[in-house]
Amino acid sequence: MKRFIPFLKSDPHVAVIRLQGVIAGGARGTLNDQALAAVIEKAFTKGKPVAVALEVNSPGGSPVQSSLIGARIRRLAEEKDIPVIAFVEDVAASGGYWLAVAADEIYADPSSVVGSIGVISAGFGAHEFMAKQGVERRVYTAGKSKSMLDPFRPEQPEDVARLKGLLDDIHTNFIKHVQTRRAGKLDTEADLFTGEVWLASKAQKLGLIDGIGHLKPMLKARFGDKVKVRRYGVRRPFLSRFGAQVIDDTINSIEERAAYAQFGL
Repeated sequence: MKRFIPFLKSDPHVAVIRLQGVIAGGARGTLNDQALAAVIEKAFTKGKPVAVALEVNSPGGSPVQSSLIGARIRRLAEEKDIPVIAFVEDVAASGGYWLAVAADEIYADPSSVVGSIGVISAGFGAHEFMAKQGVERRVYTAGKSKSMLDPFRPEQPEDVARLKGLLDDIHTNFIKHVQTRRAGKLDTEADLFTGEVWLASKAQKLGLIDGIGHLKPMLKARFGDKVKVRRYGVRRPFLSRFGAQVIDDTINSIEERAAYAQFGL
């Protein structure tokens, strides 16, 4: 006679993906699709989580990387039929907010900064300095727009117009993304797409987030006191602490500090 041993029902668990830092491709950013691909895949597939939570703390960055990361999260959420909940920490602005709206619900601390639904391009012009130093700029191109916005020559009106057209198109993509993901929740009377930021309570009234709340208490309230949290994030390679990487990390740290500073953080 066979003896059957009943399977013990395991406690529910939530996979938590940490999304912190500036969003940029390659080594410049701490957040990009290449670095996060395996992390996100594992969070959705390991151990059948009852939900995936996003810890978002980002001032933004590359619109393309924001879109790629967000699209990966949505694809897996739909394939696995797993709800996604975002929890904003200090800031979810610009590309950081793009990541947050990849979730089905968004919650934040009362002092979290949310929004900045806009697009920016910034640089420097050094042509006058070079002229004073007696330095001559020599550029040869095939294609009249190849040297567009060269910082070492005077700004050209047609270049600025072309850049603004690109920024407007990216802004339109951002607006469509927010309107699609937050459909039926946004305040249709308010102008939400000027690049302005708000604290959480105002952002909730505008429909940009769903409420005020922190990760652990909300997960316990929703999934029970025995819910477990499994964390996933990008691990920094040990050898990256040495050599030329130290210089790159220092520069990246300064850039990241400046990105957070524009939101008073």
